[in-house]
Amino acid sequence: MSAEVRNQSPKALWNYFADLNAVPRASKKEERVIAFMKDFGESLGFETKVDHIGNVIIKKPATLGMEDRQTIVLQSHLDMVHQKNNDTDFDFDTEGIKMVVEEDWIRAEGTTLGADNGIGVATIMALLASNDIAHPPLEALFTIDEETGMTGALELKGGLLDASIMLNLDTEDDDELTIGCAGGIDITATGAYNTVPTPNGWDSYTLTIKGLSGGHSGMDIHKGLGNANKLMNRLLTEIGQEVDIHIHWIDGGGLRNAIPRESVAAIAISNANKSQLEEIIGSTGGHLVDEYSVTDENLEIVLEQVDGIGEVLDSSFQSNILRAVYACPSGIYRMSPDIDDLVQTSNNLARVLVKDGKYEILCLTRSSVDTEKMDLAQSIRSAFELIGAEVRYSGTYPGWTPKPDAGIVHLMKELYIEMFDDNPHVYACHAGLECGILGTNYPEMEMISFGPNIRGAHSPDERVQISSVQKYWGFLLETLKRIPKQN
Repeated sequence: MSAEVRNQSPKALWNYFADLNAVPRASKKEERVIAFMKDFGESLGFETKVDHIGNVIIKKPATLGMEDRQTIVLQSHLDMVHQKNNDTDFDFDTEGIKMVVEEDWIRAEGTTLGADNGIGVATIMALLASNDIAHPPLEALFTIDEETGMTGALELKGGLLDASIMLNLDTEDDDELTIGCAGGIDITATGAYNTVPTPNGWDSYTLTIKGLSGGHSGMDIHKGLGNANKLMNRLLTEIGQEVDIHIHWIDGGGLRNAIPRESVAAIAISNANKSQLEEIIGSTGGHLVDEYSVTDENLEIVLEQVDGIGEVLDSSFQSNILRAVYACPSGIYRMSPDIDDLVQTSNNLARVLVKDGKYEILCLTRSSVDTEKMDLAQSIRSAFELIGAEVRYSGTYPGWTPKPDAGIVHLMKELYIEMFDDNPHVYACHAGLECGILGTNYPEMEMISFGPNIRGAHSPDERVQISSVQKYWGFLLETLKRIPKQN
């Protein structure tokens, strides 16, 4: 399978992508990929440094005749989101990604592909290893832990980079030039609860919501995709309004930056009410399927009877947790009043785990306006503190303020028009890019972000378009040729 990927064009880029995808690289587990990248830089004979947190910096001199040009930072992150379908047998800690070519697209078998941000990393590797591509002095910056906290960017010190321009290779539409992004904050609500014995004569069932589209909790938040945690909470609430149920546990979602695709709850109900339960699920489930038929056409709701599985939530806590999750905002909170079609503030209710006497709720709140980000965070905090939860903020990072008049923006916009006879979309995005963080220690550095077409990032539906990678590669090479001279 990877042999077919390696034969695509540009061959060097795809070969390095295949090499990279053989290395497990989950966020916060990047030891192997850091060593892989350090060995790569040293094997080329270039100055290679691993900083105190794990970021890798490789510096390559300019090609002949380009020595007087401004130095460029090429930046991508080493980690990838590890997500798989429930029925996929795959160990991210030991296995390499299994890739498949389908017409003009490359995807993985039942897992995330790692094109986010592996294509950017492979692009930089191909440039560093090349001996026939004209370019100015290059500084390759490979950051760690972008997907779960941007730790690498936050910990990068000033003085390590000499460049005046940064090209971030971490966006997902080849007709876009990104010049700004949202900041974010992680919200975690935790607590404990009492359990009680399951009533005598009650049967237990698992209720599963699956088949949702999922996606990137920033770039895809405007699409109205179903959130499995919100749908499960709605379903449990509506069942409880019609018939007595007791909840054993709830386990939904996963990573903060992925819109949750699946949720499972275990419930108990009197045997006499089984037929009524099935009717309610059929009715409410039918409504959900209809409501999400456009965005989540594969949505399924499955009820299965299981053997008795222990105690249940006490009724007071059961009511409280369902109400708190209902009150927690999820999706778009506010659109930008300044930039057309830009989500300004949002929240992703990423994880709901209620099990074994403890509960944990994970959210990722994003905004391009820091004060509004904190206002929404306070709203979420309030909902969970009302039920006695301990609520913590962590992983906060700033947004990236657009500078539309920067020289690199003008250069790449005009070049795009020249090469493709079309206007690029120059805009700010709702994803969390590292540029705003990196700019705190390099405030004079001009920055821009671009990349090829990647769809379904952060989900097992992730795929990258081969022809778009070719377009993006050519655009990047021409950009490097036209970098202006040093002042």
